[in-house]
Amino acid sequence: MLRRALDALYIASAGLASLCLFGIFAMMMAQVGMREAGLQLVGADDLTTYLCVATAFFALAHTFRRGELIRVNMVFSLVGPAGKRVLEGMALSLAVIVVGTIVWYTAADVLFSYEIEDVAQGTIAFPLWVPKLAMPIGAGTLLIAILDEAVRVLRGEIPNYVLEAEARAARGDFSAEV
Repeated sequence: MLRRALDALYIASAGLASLCLFGIFAMMMAQVGMREAGLQLVGADDLTTYLCVATAFFALAHTFRRGELIRVNMVFSLVGPAGKRVLEGMALSLAVIVVGTIVWYTAADVLFSYEIEDVAQGTIAFPLWVPKLAMPIGAGTLLIAILDEAVRVLRGEIPNYVLEAEARAARGDFSAEV
């Protein structure tokens, strides 16, 4: 049941990223159409920027789980299975620290923006805590995904991101490789 809930969380986060990406598309198309009509879509640049950030952060957990984030395998190829597990554990531990710090500071920034009633300086003065909320939510979901994978490694299992990358390679799909 927990596995289904976590997978649903990652998919929901990717769904939000997709909606934000569609929002960028809709905003740009509206700008084009309104420009042809001699009208201006007020605040479109600001909103598009916020949607870009939200797209990136909401996509992180799903991208990580699918093994599509950048991963350097040079060291991993030099060690055996036990060494790989140790290296995976170390890398995931470091990732927990780094992403946990990002979650902490972005959440603090959202709270600070809310407390001081910070508003955008663009053409539409709306509360900045709203678009900033995508950062701690997206990074928090990534943190959960990293902890999820760390538990797999501690159990002696192969991380899901490795399995996904191996499955793509077995199909001859090297589109995510660098």
